[in-house]
Parts: sequence; structure tokens; C-alpha cells
Amino acid sequence: MKQREYRLLEAIAEDETITQAGLASRLGMAIGSVNWYIKRLISRGYLKATRMDRTRLRYNLTGEGMRAFQRNATQYVKDSLKVYHGLREQAKDLIASMQAKGIESVYIDGSDPELDIFRLSCLETGGLALDEQPGKYIIRMRDGAYSLERSKPAGNGARKIA
Repeated sequence: MKQREYRLLEAIAEDETITQAGLASRLGMAIGSVNWYIKRLISRGYLKATRMDRTRLRYNLTGEGMRAFQRNATQYVKDSLKVYHGLREQAKDLIASMQAKGIESVYIDGSDPELDIFRLSCLETGGLALDEQPGKYIIRMRDGAYSLERSKPAGNGARKIA
């Protein structure tokens, strides 16, 4: 199921009386695209359209639509957990490597969720102190991986070491 189809099913599940214009506005899509996706979801048996009055339709998720919606949500959770566990392993490996080199503290540069995983891993292991200001060592995210860098004196930037 495509992301747009999933988002349409989610929006319709929240409000079965929402119009195509309302869906387009809410999801940032063209009305023509919403119409095309709705027809596609109806043909797949995920949605049923019934008339509310002469000009308005009500969209209902069918049993198959609900199952597809749940499958997609479940897959998203599984994929997210894989990413999380991969980052946790990467963080633990880097922390062990840093401890083996005698590094006692590190500054985490950034506040994105990936760095939060590293921060939590440091707190959990208790082996590294977290500096509140940039110090000798800095952790950053670079191309989806943790990067340990050594600070250079007085504004000369940082040098990657791991």
C-alpha cells in the first residue's frame, strides 16, 4: 500500500464524512489525486462510498480496508524497531570502542532522535559522561551513522576519528 493510500485511509477512519476537498486540504494533495486514490481504494475493496445526500458521499472502511490499514501500521512499527535496534547496537559498539580508548566523556552535537538513542545508551551503560558544552570529543550523525570527532583548538572545526 502506498503512503498516500494509507494516509487517506487514516483520514477517512477519523472522519467518514470528510469531503474530497477536505482530504485534499488535510493531506496536501490535489483534489483530482484524492479522487483517483479513492476510486482505486474502492476498486480494491478497502473503501465503500454511500450517498449522504444529493451532493455528498460518506466513505467507510471495509473489513478488508481495516485489515490493510492495520497491516501497514504493523509493518511501520516493525521497520521502526529495526532502525531503533540497529542504532542501539551501533551506539553500544561505539561507546565500548570509546571506553577502550580511554575516552571518559563526550559532547552530543544535536537533538535529533538518533542522537537521543546515543544519549540514552550512554546513560544506560554509565561508562561515558555527557558534556554539556563541546569538549575534546563530539558525537554527530553523519549519513545515518554515529561519528566520533575530536575537537580542534579555537574554532578550527573538528576532525573525524571514528
